[in-house]
Amino acid sequence: MNIRIFAVAILIFQSDFALADQTDKRLDMLFGRLSSSSDAQVIRSTENEIWEIWFAHPNSDVERLMQIGVQRMNASRQSEAMLIFNELTENFPDYAEAWNRRATLHYLLGNYQESIRDIEKVLALEPRHFGALSGLGLVYLQLDQLGKAKQAFEDLIDVHPNSPNAQENLRRVDQDLRLNVI
Repeated sequence: MNIRIFAVAILIFQSDFALADQTDKRLDMLFGRLSSSSDAQVIRSTENEIWEIWFAHPNSDVERLMQIGVQRMNASRQSEAMLIFNELTENFPDYAEAWNRRATLHYLLGNYQESIRDIEKVLALEPRHFGALSGLGLVYLQLDQLGKAKQAFEDLIDVHPNSPNAQENLRRVDQDLRLNVI
């Protein structure tokens, strides 16, 4: 089925649904677990549970369209993925993960300012979105804005203190900042 037709069909048959993903009541408990555990396996499984919740949508057709968008992005079919993510963000503006995936695609395409705008929307909807915070830090690294990258990684550590990637990225930014001062 043509992706555009599939997307339009979903949007025609959509009905009002409760907010999805970032409003799930299980997230508070899962973020508590992320903060309190130093066990790598527990951290990874908790992250995966959070990602599943963020990806979920009460409309299974929307969720399926998101899956197709991610598949297209992973298969380097960026224009098709962008079409899907544009449709999702336009028609489901409270679906944080649609904004996050589009931000990722913008990053991959080198559209850093667009990525930042989408990440800001994600964080307005879900301030604890560790994927978006990490992405924001990476965007600022690409733009050589080390102070902003440092802030993003510090914000990430506030949300996910046991994230090994966040700790390593912050260490590298701090080292680069020290070298720039010398």
